[in-house]
Amino acid sequence: MSFFSGMMLGLSLIIAIGAQNIWVLSQCMAGANRLVIGLVCIICDTSLILIGVYAASELQEWLPEFIPLFTWGGIILLLYLAYGSLSRAIKGTSGLQLKTTIKATWWKTALAALAISLLNPHVYLDTVVLLGSVGALQPDPTLFALGACLGSIIWFTSLVGFAPKLKVILNSPARWRVFDFGIASLLVMVAAQLFLMA
Repeated sequence: MSFFSGMMLGLSLIIAIGAQNIWVLSQCMAGANRLVIGLVCIICDTSLILIGVYAASELQEWLPEFIPLFTWGGIILLLYLAYGSLSRAIKGTSGLQLKTTIKATWWKTALAALAISLLNPHVYLDTVVLLGSVGALQPDPTLFALGACLGSIIWFTSLVGFAPKLKVILNSPARWRVFDFGIASLLVMVAAQLFLMA
């Protein structure tokens, strides 16, 4: 149960981080080094997930009164992200804007991927704070963390691997609206689960 919860929450949060996903898709579709982008994003994300889950476990041992605050903060953040996805689905404001990019060396691509992964404040809120606080409530935090890491690996591998095909599929605003609506539904379900565990 902890493993599955970690994978589902990890996937829903990663998918909801729009700026990083749009950048990854646009770069991969424009001919950037997909292997480098995928590896950097996976390493950054899984490292932050592990730090978040184990730091929250330590906090639960040393400062147990802070865990409920993190939990309610997580519920609010999930509902906020769900609201953003639902708003985009209703208004149809999502979409993929491709720009022609200059071929860059692998290390320049890696630096750009590091920047987009680590300079996004949502990444820390989602992986360290939210996943960490939910992981601390699980019967087995290690399984939860492994599930969340697997979700990250599945997502970024799929994103960079299928980027050329996704270029055609996600070029439609109507399909993006369906995508955003699905993400909003997932986030609300996870928020409800977290509420029941609080």
